[in-house]
Amino acid sequence: MITRRIIPCLDVKDGKVVKGINFVGLKEVGDPVSLAEEYYAQGADELVFLDITATHEHRDTMVHIVEKTAERIFMPFTVGGGIRTVDDIRRILRAGADKVSLNSAAVRNPDLISQGAAMFGDQCIVLAVDGSMRNDQSGWNVVINGGRIDTGLDAIEWIREGVRRGAGEILLTSMDADGTKQGYDLPFLRAVRNAVSVPVIASGGCGNLEHFHEVFAEDAADAALAASLFHYGELTVGEVKQYLKERGVPVRV
Repeated sequence: MITRRIIPCLDVKDGKVVKGINFVGLKEVGDPVSLAEEYYAQGADELVFLDITATHEHRDTMVHIVEKTAERIFMPFTVGGGIRTVDDIRRILRAGADKVSLNSAAVRNPDLISQGAAMFGDQCIVLAVDGSMRNDQSGWNVVINGGRIDTGLDAIEWIREGVRRGAGEILLTSMDADGTKQGYDLPFLRAVRNAVSVPVIASGGCGNLEHFHEVFAEDAADAALAASLFHYGELTVGEVKQYLKERGVPVRV
């Protein structure tokens, strides 16, 4: 059986980790390098850093954070936010990241996926998709710019195109579930799983141990990402993994 991964997510703004609900109401929760070290010690399988208000000035901040983090932890980590060019991808990978997450920039320039995959390999390219259910309940649209712009683009079709272009993994965030702690968006995740064969990371909505178990028991994702649960000390990565192991989910303990 494939080992399931537990991935803390650090949303970074101006060099600090923040967290909100439905992408708004952001509160500062800590230093990204210190939190990365803590999650490494807890046994996280990977980390995700998202520079949520990235500009070129913030990009310099994130490169510095990536360099400091790479010196202190020894597990894969993904960096996203404000990555607009192949040079940006190169800069982040050289700083020590293992993968880059492409979101809004890939929607505006899908060739960025193709170019990044061709130059650095599919395994380095994570297509991050923020999606929201359409008002008529007919499916999900891609939302960009930190949840501010509904593109009208069908999320499932966009994910298919991203994988065709070379994305090696999908980081799927449900805007409807994000920060609510009501559980992962299983219908959205299942739709993506049925559409593509690359690994899928579930993001948005996890509120308790059972939500982690549910997403894996339903085979709705290969990995589960969470933020506030870990940041506020409600759960540790170790507690999550022990719970999953006791329920027959294959995890690395």
